[in-house]
Amino acid sequence: MELLADKLRPMCLDDVIGQRHLVGKGKILSNLVANKKLFSMILYGNPGIGKTSIAYAIVNELGCKYRMLNAVINNKSDFDVVIEEAKMYGEIVLIIDEIHRMNKDKQDLLLPYIEKGTVILIGLTTSNPYYKINPAIRSRCQIFELHPLSKDDIKDGLKKACKHLEKIDIEDDAIDFIASLSSGDFRSAINLLEMSYYATEDKHITVDVVKEINAKPIVIGDQNGDAHYDLISALQKSIRGSDVDASLYYLGRLLVIGDLDIIYRRLNVIAYEDIGLASPGIGPKVRAVIEACEMLGLPEARIPLADLVIEMALSPKSNSGVMAIDEVISDIEAGKSYNTPAWIKTSSPLYKYPHNYKNHWVKQQYLPDELKTRHYYKPCQNKYEMGLKAINEEMKKQ
Repeated sequence: MELLADKLRPMCLDDVIGQRHLVGKGKILSNLVANKKLFSMILYGNPGIGKTSIAYAIVNELGCKYRMLNAVINNKSDFDVVIEEAKMYGEIVLIIDEIHRMNKDKQDLLLPYIEKGTVILIGLTTSNPYYKINPAIRSRCQIFELHPLSKDDIKDGLKKACKHLEKIDIEDDAIDFIASLSSGDFRSAINLLEMSYYATEDKHITVDVVKEINAKPIVIGDQNGDAHYDLISALQKSIRGSDVDASLYYLGRLLVIGDLDIIYRRLNVIAYEDIGLASPGIGPKVRAVIEACEMLGLPEARIPLADLVIEMALSPKSNSGVMAIDEVISDIEAGKSYNTPAWIKTSSPLYKYPHNYKNHWVKQQYLPDELKTRHYYKPCQNKYEMGLKAINEEMKKQ
């Protein structure tokens, strides 16, 4: 019962769907194979876009001794076996899936052999290796990012796959529909094609046949992968950039995934980091909307969240608060921790109590002498902060 996706595994780089920037004529991986030379590397990108296929194509074309392990499923003894084989043959290619989840014991075991070149590592991951992979492993590997597959890439791959299914009769719009549902995941597209093929009596595949199996597109952005964090980042940057339509789109993507917690946390961050004092009422409003959403649950929670995101995108923006406190922290971390002025120390008789003075203000130094001319807060040009500044200046004049 071998799956079609496994039968179609490319035997050479020319058979790989997409990824022309790596496997096209004259490109990096093609040249390595042509020169019969291989180095340790990490391939990363979304699921179903060719990481495993490229790894298999490379070792097949070069005729390498290789083993494939999974960083989670295979235990330390499995890695020991690979190392013994490497010693026996002088060199072995080790393909490790989910390499970002490889624990320290396995890493420590492999490192000296990767260093010597006895083990040539091809790591596969959906997570950004610059954040998720141990620096010791990462520094010994070249990192290559795979690009999302286009709809045309998927369609081309499906047409090739059809040649492996006897007497298949598939309509062009059915191929187009399967490609649309896949959201760039070729493995998913192949699996859907194969199921559609075996789910019919006459091998005639139409859009209606495909819809009976699956009518919903794959949502790129699982809660553990980088794509998820890209969506969260896109939501914040769209709100910060006051693009209300993009803000709603990325909110919708996160709602379809169903991760309300990350939406709540990020909207709280945006309220204070990006809108801040330009609209100080937005923070409490975010809290109120979260409480409403917790009471309502999905799908109704989408309504108050949509209203909130629209308002946040259209609100004036200010980052004066975060800029000010970051500048303070930067000074302190640079060693600028000076003595508190004597007159504002605990129970100092020299302290002038502002409430005893007109407008609750009296000229008095609060910063240490070394920083007395330092100005951390720089108001942004918005109605609220300009109003506060004007009030403060008038108070000091009087």
